[in-house]
Amino acid sequence: MHQPGLCVVAAIDGRRNCPTKRQAHLPSHPVTNIEDGLRSTSSVPRCHLHQACNIHLVRIKSSGVEQPSIHVVTMSSSKRHSMLPAVSNTGPRPPVNFSSSLTVADSAILVGTHSITIQSESVLHPRSKLESTNGSILIGRRCIIHERTHIGAVGNDDASGGVLLGDYVVVEVGSVIQAGGTEIGTDTVVGVRSRIGGGAVIGKNCTISPLTVVKPGEKIPDYTVVYSNGQRRTDRRGVADLKHKAQARQIDVLRRLIPNKAEKWLS
Repeated sequence: MHQPGLCVVAAIDGRRNCPTKRQAHLPSHPVTNIEDGLRSTSSVPRCHLHQACNIHLVRIKSSGVEQPSIHVVTMSSSKRHSMLPAVSNTGPRPPVNFSSSLTVADSAILVGTHSITIQSESVLHPRSKLESTNGSILIGRRCIIHERTHIGAVGNDDASGGVLLGDYVVVEVGSVIQAGGTEIGTDTVVGVRSRIGGGAVIGKNCTISPLTVVKPGEKIPDYTVVYSNGQRRTDRRGVADLKHKAQARQIDVLRRLIPNKAEKWLS
């Protein structure tokens, strides 16, 4: 995989060992040819992965024999930006109650007027958003709140009340949990881009499949899997202990990867 700022180039017989064949319309890398001490210049096409690189290749011949070589060149490049629109961070700064062992990414957003409490070893990914406009938010132990989630979103009915997440809850990418006395039970997974309506109560060990919509005020019993436009089944496999161990390992990795900026909300 090509990494920004790092270009690995092979120059053999004047050709580049490039991972793509689509080169005809792309700019070129300059090449310096040195043959028996005489210098000339030419060029070879860039691939689409290397358009941002400012690399210069050197090809050397001595007594008619070309010396194959691989050049690894590092250089500065602009910071990679998300293609998605920015998450809105407008609004008042909420009072917070943080455990000392949680992880809050620098670009996580916390807004609102009610308290936000996050318990030990939970992780807020970049661009996750907690909004306590309508009520307090409580996130339990070892929860994982993924990118571009919105917890405490204000619904159309503007119902009062906050959001409660039990221990070991996972809220996956792009999901929305509306405020209004909404509860998510321990060990529950809210799948990618799901939407939980205000006042819904989801039991323990539930799975809300991706793109599922849970209506406002809906009650979902423990051990329920919600899938395919509201269909339900029961899953009592009893794997909570295994899940806890796996989630603890995942959190340990995330804490190494995500710089913790929780202190900026405490100052």
